[in-house]
Amino acid sequence: MENWVMSYSSPIESQFTITPIGLGANFISGYAFKSQDFCEKGLPVIKIKNIQDRLVTTASSQCVSPDLITEKLKKFLLDNGDVLIAMTGQGSVGRVGKLQCTKKQHPVMNQRVGKFVTDEVSLHKDFLYYVISSETYESHLFAMGSGSGQPNLSPAEILSVGIPQPAYQEQVEIAAILTALVDRIALLRETNTTLEAIAQALFKSWFVDFDPVRAKQEGREPEGMDADTAALFPDSFEESELGLVPKGWMVQSLDTIANYLNGLAMQKFPPTEYNWLPVIKIAQLHKGDTNGADRANRNLKPEYIIQNGDILFSWSGSLDVVVWCGGEGALNQHLFKVTSKDYPKWFYYLWTKHHLFSFQQTAASKATTMGHIQRKHLTDAKVIVPPIDFIQSVNEYFSPLLERRIANSIKAQTLTTLRDTLLPRLISGQLRIPEAETIIEEATV
Repeated sequence: MENWVMSYSSPIESQFTITPIGLGANFISGYAFKSQDFCEKGLPVIKIKNIQDRLVTTASSQCVSPDLITEKLKKFLLDNGDVLIAMTGQGSVGRVGKLQCTKKQHPVMNQRVGKFVTDEVSLHKDFLYYVISSETYESHLFAMGSGSGQPNLSPAEILSVGIPQPAYQEQVEIAAILTALVDRIALLRETNTTLEAIAQALFKSWFVDFDPVRAKQEGREPEGMDADTAALFPDSFEESELGLVPKGWMVQSLDTIANYLNGLAMQKFPPTEYNWLPVIKIAQLHKGDTNGADRANRNLKPEYIIQNGDILFSWSGSLDVVVWCGGEGALNQHLFKVTSKDYPKWFYYLWTKHHLFSFQQTAASKATTMGHIQRKHLTDAKVIVPPIDFIQSVNEYFSPLLERRIANSIKAQTLTTLRDTLLPRLISGQLRIPEAETIIEEATV
C-alpha cells in the first residue's frame, strides 16, 4: 500500500468516511516547457498565475506550437472543467481552480501545475473540486506546502489529503447543487459586464465623442434615441480649453463634480468585541468582499462608513474604480469614497472611470515602490458638463443600468455567501440534500 494512504490527513471531521484523494484519483504534474518553446500563437499554456479565485482561465497565457505536442506530451493537454492545483509558490501553493476554456483552445499544462484525474466511480470530479477549493482545504494545502524554503507540494502529499466520501450518487447531487449556485453567480457577473460595457459605450458616444451633436450639425437624426431625447442635444459646437465642445456645455475639473473623500488610517480606531466594522482596503476592493479583513471601531463619522452601491477609487498601488457591493465597511486610507450633492452617481462614476487609464499611467511613472496620484491630478483631469436639466433628462438611460448592476452584484454576493455556507455543512454530512435545496429556494425567492 502506498505510504500516503497510511499517513493521510484531513482538516475536517465528517459523518462520511474520510479517505485519501489518491484512492479515487490519479495526479498528473505539468510539463517543463523551455523558454524557446513559447511562440506568439498556438496552444495556451496554463501556469500557476492562471489559477485565481477558484477558476483557471487562459487569460494572458503564453502559447506553444501544436506541433510541439507529440504523443508523449498529450497527457498534458487539458479540457474544459479540469481541476488543477498550484504545486509551488509563495502565496499560491495549494490554490485550486477549475479550467474554463473553449473546445478549440486545448490548453496545455506547465510544470508545477497539477491535474486531478478522478475514477468517476468512487470519486466525482466536481465534488472533489468543491471540497478542495473550499477555504478550509485551501488553507490546509497551503499550510502543508509552506514549510521551510520554497513552498512546495509533491503529488504524494496532495494525494494523501483526506476528504469526505459520501456515496457516489450523493457526491453527484451535492456537486449539482453547488454548480447551480455557481452558474447563477457567473450569469449575474456576465450580465454586469455587459451592462458596464453598454453604459461606457453610451457615455463615450454622448459625452466624449459627442456623436448626437455631430449628427445634428450634419443634418442627420441622432441614432439610438427618440425625438425628445435628440432635441436635448445642441446642434453646434463652441471653442473651449479642450477644443470644440457642444454649445452651452462647460469644461470643469473632475473634482468639481464630485467629492473625493480619502479614508482613514484605521489602525488608529481599534475595534471592540461587539462594536466593529471590517476595514475595506485595496485588497478588499479587488476581491469584492470583506472576508478575512481587518477590523476597526464602528464609531466613525458616517461619511467614513461604506455601504453597498458606493463608488470607491483606489488612488495608490493598483488603481481602480469600482461600484462597491461587498457589504458595510470602514473606509481605509488610499481609497477615495466618491459622492456628489449635485450630480447623479453614474455621471461621476463614468467620468472617473474615463480618466482611470491616465491616472494609472501617472501612478506607474512615479519613481516609488507604490505608485499613486495626488489631488492635483483630479483637478487637472477635465470633464465636459452639460446643463443640469440635460443630465436629469438623460438619467433614464444611465441610472437603470447602474441600479441593475448594483442589484445583481448584491444578489451574487448573497449567493456566494450561501455557497460558502452550505459547502462545509454538505461535505461534513451536517446538512443533507433536501434541506440544502429548501434553504436555497427560500434564499432565492
